[in-house]
Amino acid sequence: VQKYGPTRLAVQPDEPDYGAYLNFITHADATLTFPQTVFIRFVMQEPDKGWQAGGEAYAKWFIARLKLVNQTLSDGREFLCAGRFTVADICVAYALDLADRLGIRAKFGPFTKEVDAYLDRMRARPGFKAAEEEEKVSGEDWEAGRSKL
Repeated sequence: VQKYGPTRLAVQPDEPDYGAYLNFITHADATLTFPQTVFIRFVMQEPDKGWQAGGEAYAKWFIARLKLVNQTLSDGREFLCAGRFTVADICVAYALDLADRLGIRAKFGPFTKEVDAYLDRMRARPGFKAAEEEEKVSGEDWEAGRSKL
């Protein structure tokens, strides 16, 4: 974001929420997405190895790690920081959406009502919808042997 900016998607060092912005970006990848990758491996990709309990424990750990997101959104704010949509929202919404797609929310949740509303807002954004459509087309291309991957 810094290399190709300036953009309002980034919170700048002189803005009051710069620390929160950096924290949410790191929190999304290191704390929220990581346990889901363990769940994917142990529960979905390698169930025959007998590590499902470990994967499910990491899924529960993911739900517990939502504490920061829950606390932040509990005041009714629309976005996580800086009063606008930022890369922090993209990162955290990805982790929340992944948990929903993997069934983690349904099996080990629920999310709080504030987090549910936040994820609904993020999913309603035009960019999110466009990414979902691209994912659908890419999947169809993969199945038909037209993928560039």
